[in-house]
Amino acid sequence: MRAEPNPLTATRNLDVLTNDLCDALLTAKSRDEIRRLLVDLCTPAEIRTMAERWHVARVLDGSDLSYREIHERTGVSTTTIVRVSRFLRQEPHHGYRHAIDRLGGRVAD
Repeated sequence: MRAEPNPLTATRNLDVLTNDLCDALLTAKSRDEIRRLLVDLCTPAEIRTMAERWHVARVLDGSDLSYREIHERTGVSTTTIVRVSRFLRQEPHHGYRHAIDRLGGRVAD
């Protein structure tokens, strides 16, 4: 007999919701699995926005391009580029930094 899963308590608590989302993302064991989860979780526009921010973070970290040059080459708004730069270089979270360092020079195929 299959055990019933523990019911989740409905909540609006952002920390609980974020931790639960992080746990779900950590279940992916391949690029394909994370892609499928993202497609289920996000709209195409949300995925594009996150992908663009990640790309901008990598470009900012690995080149000497100006914000305007990055905008011209990627189409990403200068407002987004400035925000990504601030989070990459000034904010205490270091999410971009950790991911960039872990990936090293690898570029997605």
